[in-house]
Amino acid sequence: MVVMGRIVAAQGIQGWVKVQTFTEYLDSLLDYDVWYLGNEAAWQSTKVLEAKVHGKVIVAKLEGVPDRTAAEKLKGQLIAVPRAELPEQDEDEYYWSDLIGMTVRNLQDEVLGTVENLLETGANDVLVLQGAHGQLMLPFIESVVQDVDLSNKMIRVDWQADYLK
Repeated sequence: MVVMGRIVAAQGIQGWVKVQTFTEYLDSLLDYDVWYLGNEAAWQSTKVLEAKVHGKVIVAKLEGVPDRTAAEKLKGQLIAVPRAELPEQDEDEYYWSDLIGMTVRNLQDEVLGTVENLLETGANDVLVLQGAHGQLMLPFIESVVQDVDLSNKMIRVDWQADYLK
């Protein structure tokens, strides 16, 4: 499963939910008729009855969620799709969800933090890290990101720890 977003709130009184996506494009999650809700331990398939972009989030009506009370119970649930349903990646391309949670170390082997999120700025993507010095943002560009090791969940960057101070 690849995590594509998270339910952040109920929307209205008819069982709609607000979804924060972790995808490169806001509407990418709309390509899937079935979402899997839950967490790494357990996923439950849920049919998407209707979904649309609403500002900077997606709002969706899910099967089995008749009202606001039921929608509020889904707050915090992750949304995933099977990896087999995703398009093939080119070499040196990564799904954002694969990068979230990875440890970031510099060339001096100092831990700078853990990837909390990614931002699309237009010029380049930005890694948002949470570490001992608080939040840090690093450009996700070739001159900074030296290696992405998915199997060991580690990103090696050319970034000095004294840049954090």
